[in-house]
Amino acid sequence: MDKRKVIEAYRRGFLTLQECAQVLGVEKTQIIGLLEYSESEPKSSTASDDNSLHATYKR
Repeated sequence: MDKRKVIEAYRRGFLTLQECAQVLGVEKTQIIGLLEYSESEPKSSTASDDNSLHATYKR
């Protein structure tokens, strides 16, 4: 699974911090660094990516 999509799902509230860390396979404390790093990356998401992300993580 694409790590950027998992982080985006966390930011949108579809995953808790613990769930996000589990999916990524990292410790909960390490997730903070990943979140900060991903904020500095340029965004290239499209509307279709947003829709598929929502459908994937909808509970």
